[in-house]
Amino acid sequence: MSDLSLRLPPARKGAVFLAPMAGVNDPMFRAICKRLGADLTYTEMVSAKALEYKNLKTKDMLLMLEEEKPVAVQLFGKDPLTLAEQARALEDSFGGEIALIDLNMGCPSRKIAGKGEGAALMRDFALAERILRFVVEAVSLPVSVKFRKGYEHGEDIAVEFALMAEACGVTQIAVHGRTARQQFHGVSDRELIKRVKAAVSIPVIASGDVYCAEDIRSYLEDYGADAVMVARGAQGNPWIFASRQPLLEERVAVAREHAQGLSRLLPHRLASMRKHIAWYFKGCEHASAIRRAVQSCIALADYERLLDQILAWE
Repeated sequence: MSDLSLRLPPARKGAVFLAPMAGVNDPMFRAICKRLGADLTYTEMVSAKALEYKNLKTKDMLLMLEEEKPVAVQLFGKDPLTLAEQARALEDSFGGEIALIDLNMGCPSRKIAGKGEGAALMRDFALAERILRFVVEAVSLPVSVKFRKGYEHGEDIAVEFALMAEACGVTQIAVHGRTARQQFHGVSDRELIKRVKAAVSIPVIASGDVYCAEDIRSYLEDYGADAVMVARGAQGNPWIFASRQPLLEERVAVAREHAQGLSRLLPHRLASMRKHIAWYFKGCEHASAIRRAVQSCIALADYERLLDQILAWE
């Protein structure tokens, strides 16, 4: 392990990050968000076990474009040794292309938490602590952790968890103000950020219900967050990082750039553009027609024709 003083956190005061989102954060989308003002982008959640087995789909998640580097890589899993070994392997392979290693202890999905990973680690402080200590010891990169208010409904253990994480040597923490049982229902508890911030000395990144520039401002100014992480609020709206709303022509241009880039880089994932196109034009006059039409898109040419049609409708 290198000297902790060398682990400078990228969470400078007022920074805004693109949160890790499974099936969303392809390299083109990340690069677009970075160009529009995101201070740091995160990969999708990457399974440490899948990395160990050299899963090809997982390798796709680590594809990074020059214009977005350095990128934060988020790992998930429950075996401390595997997580530490794969974090070290990533550092050896990518070096300065990686901004930090982030450990997911907040994903509430049954597919993840149901296997004892993600948010389920909030139910086992001892295991979570071992994971954090193992990974911090294994790499010289900054290590961060993302977690929630708690696991069960009504649970509020984020301050205790944050103090444990700080003691393990992580350089920053990201906190979501819902419990795992809430999933994404109800309202994120913003006051939680104040309580966590008052308890620890490392940077605190706020997560949860960030949909506009005012939400970002509020977390930073009203609740004392050091930085803000944007998740669902960035879907179809990378302009949230630029604090502005685009004209239709810019929406079409960015959607086209996204589709062309994804077709070039990861053609087998082009079908994911269906949801991205629906998001890009959510709230627009012909949004319903676009959602229906995009379901028939298969090849890049299909997306191109649809985007041309959207301009013609106006």
